[in-house]
Amino acid sequence: MKLTFKKLSDKAVIPSRATAGSAGMDICACLDEPVTLAPNEIRMIPTGLTAESDCADVAMLIYPRSGLSTKYGVSLANCVGVVDSDYRGEWFIPLINHGSRDFTVEHGMRIAQLIPTKVIFPEVEVSDSLTETERGSGGFGSSGI
Repeated sequence: MKLTFKKLSDKAVIPSRATAGSAGMDICACLDEPVTLAPNEIRMIPTGLTAESDCADVAMLIYPRSGLSTKYGVSLANCVGVVDSDYRGEWFIPLINHGSRDFTVEHGMRIAQLIPTKVIFPEVEVSDSLTETERGSGGFGSSGI
């Protein structure tokens, strides 16, 4: 698989892995000036990038960076972002500050991570019945702790 990025700003930073074994490629903020998130505030942070895969069955999944979330309470407002294979607009990262102090995002700061993921496109069928299973309709907590 090949992933091709297009810079929409000269200041944009192409995502890369911090180490050879990193699953995610770090995505950086592309800012003209710092952005401060107050506690409980959500802001859309531009990346200055768009991209495409050479495979139609790949989505770009965007996850929080564990260091930002555990040290500062800064995460993604939508938990996991999904960039569809046919989207060509600029990528924005919806950051939320769950912390108790202001958090400032600066240009070039690594704010999220990208993991390209294969997607299954199922054939959809409608039926009045499904097969029986041992679990059946047992939902939340039905299998114990």
